[in-house]
Amino acid sequence: MKAYYFDNLPGDQRLPHEDATKSPLTEAELSQIGVLYYKIDDIAGVDELAASRGYKNRDEITVSPERMGDAYESKVRMFFDEHLHEDEEIRYVRDGRGYFDVRDREDRWVRIAVEKNDLIILPAGIYHRFTTDETNYIHAMRLFKEEPKWTPLNRTEELAANPFRKEYVSQYLS
Repeated sequence: MKAYYFDNLPGDQRLPHEDATKSPLTEAELSQIGVLYYKIDDIAGVDELAASRGYKNRDEITVSPERMGDAYESKVRMFFDEHLHEDEEIRYVRDGRGYFDVRDREDRWVRIAVEKNDLIILPAGIYHRFTTDETNYIHAMRLFKEEPKWTPLNRTEELAANPFRKEYVSQYLS
């Protein structure tokens, strides 16, 4: 895992876009905005973390042109729309690479590069987005506390009143 500020330059979203004028962020700095990171080498470790955090369900997703066919480009664009979830977003990378972009306290983009054996937890209410890297491939396990669901709420002004967003702001941004 590597976390750094996104340069906001136009171009392919799947490229690193590292802002070299700013220092990379540490795991401790990510945790200040609610993002947790773990390096876990096997499924037994994922099972342990899942049990300790009350994750009862899981599924797996492969994001690639080969697996998704014609839907790949539209799905990746949809994942890259800035959104939040009303549940934690937990992803364990089984193979491949990608980027989670999250907003920091000043509403700047932070890019988190993930690869095999990285597990990331994004808190409910955090604005974020996802893309594969230039290899166009990631295989990830998604963990859920209840029944699997993935309901993105795209960022709008009205979303500031969402109770999960308000709780996130109160806990991490105030």
